[in-house]
Amino acid sequence: MILLPQAAFSAPDVRWAALVPVLIVLGTAVLSVLVEAFAPVRARRPIVIGLALFATGAAAAVLALRWTTVLAAPASLGEYIEDPLTVGAQFVLAIIGFLSVLVMADRTRVGDGSFAAQPSDRPGSAAEELSEAKGYQRSEVFPLALFSLGGMMVFPAADNFVALFVALEVMSLPLYVLAATARRRRQLSHEAALKYFVLGAFSSAFMLMGAALLFGASNSLTISALAQAIGASVAMDRLVLIGVLCVMIGLLFKVGAAPFHAWAPDVYTGAPTPVTGFMAAAVKVAAFGAVLRFYQVVAGLLSWDLLPVFLAVAAATIVVGTFVGLVQSDVKRMLAFSSIAHAGFILIGVFSLVKGSSGHVLLYVLSYGLATVGAFGVVTLVRTRDQDGAVGGEANQLSRWAGLGRTNPWVAASMLVFLLSFAGIPLTGGFIGKFVVFSDGAAGGLAWLVAVALVASAVTAFYYFRLVRLMFFTEPEGDAVVVRSEGLTGIAVAVCAVATIALGVFPGPVLSQLSKIVILLP
Repeated sequence: MILLPQAAFSAPDVRWAALVPVLIVLGTAVLSVLVEAFAPVRARRPIVIGLALFATGAAAAVLALRWTTVLAAPASLGEYIEDPLTVGAQFVLAIIGFLSVLVMADRTRVGDGSFAAQPSDRPGSAAEELSEAKGYQRSEVFPLALFSLGGMMVFPAADNFVALFVALEVMSLPLYVLAATARRRRQLSHEAALKYFVLGAFSSAFMLMGAALLFGASNSLTISALAQAIGASVAMDRLVLIGVLCVMIGLLFKVGAAPFHAWAPDVYTGAPTPVTGFMAAAVKVAAFGAVLRFYQVVAGLLSWDLLPVFLAVAAATIVVGTFVGLVQSDVKRMLAFSSIAHAGFILIGVFSLVKGSSGHVLLYVLSYGLATVGAFGVVTLVRTRDQDGAVGGEANQLSRWAGLGRTNPWVAASMLVFLLSFAGIPLTGGFIGKFVVFSDGAAGGLAWLVAVALVASAVTAFYYFRLVRLMFFTEPEGDAVVVRSEGLTGIAVAVCAVATIALGVFPGPVLSQLSKIVILLP
């Protein structure tokens, strides 16, 4: 027998309290998969919906309790950083996730939801007709949404390129599947999922290439170590510049910045509308959290070379989202280009690098996320109606929203609140978000870009108020109806509308907390 010397082993010091919110979400996702596998058919859906609501609500509660502790003592846990940016972004994600689950879970009085009975059924096939006739409804969309939300929560906290990439894939892969699960227009849904997957893989390749180049320059996969290497030496300047640019391209793809925006209109249109709202709101929060960390820790150190490129991207994003949105006749495509324009506005705050800009960016994505989930929730309720009075799919054509304010004033009033917030009208959260971000841009020497954004904001108001005019100042045409549902979407829309107004009227408490957000620098 050969006795090998015993190696000294020390147990890793894991701060489990910092990981509890992510563990709650991912652990509940795994539990939901087991429920899908073993629970009786009729019990699966209510159980996984309850678990999803519990997970997002519990994560938000834990993050609220962690806020004071993290403000006093932010910490790096190796590849995971728990600082105010991480906790703030995760809290916003948990709130948006909770509201999005409500919209996903809602169905009409006859059980007509936004998702296919079984996504594996070929559209128009006998198998699909049999699934619908038996009322069979798969509910794997909820664990998939939780898995995606878990990846989003890790994304802004990652201090390692491997962790960043894993979080990106955990966030993205469930969304590729969710985009293909629409109940109606299934082929368009499948096309949207395929486009999202292919272009998402393309962006992931850019991020991996950038990480490889930066590893070659710094001999480390840790983002904070890369920042120290850049500060100590510029001997491999070109390699670092190309690497940083590739990583930023991967991140800018996720926020829908031009010219990496081509996926957004088609995916937003083809995906189930509740999933579209979830993607448009939550992905932006996670992606902008990661962009803030990477830009302030690494990319900002190379601003003398890269800032003109990034500012050109921001300006192009604003222009594309504004002027292409003007010609849209589909409400989901209009909101998609609105999302692109808002990404450009938020980039102003990211690139400003002034004190408090990180918290202001989070305030913007919070106000935008609430309005987005609410707006797409309203879209799920407005349906077409044929000559026999039967309710069909969503009335996505803008012309079909004519007279909605007269036939359904509460639904139209909620949509009005969200459109006013998108336009940045005072007394809404969107106004406060734009005000603080544009102020940061002016203070950071980006006055010309702020001027472009102000002009674009006035132009985008045109297509928002075009919908307002149709709803409130046009006679009803009779081919659209607000469908009666189980009420979950109504709750989500009401909460989003009230929160949007509250952020606009009483922004002080939220601003005072978010102004404390700092990024833990190496």
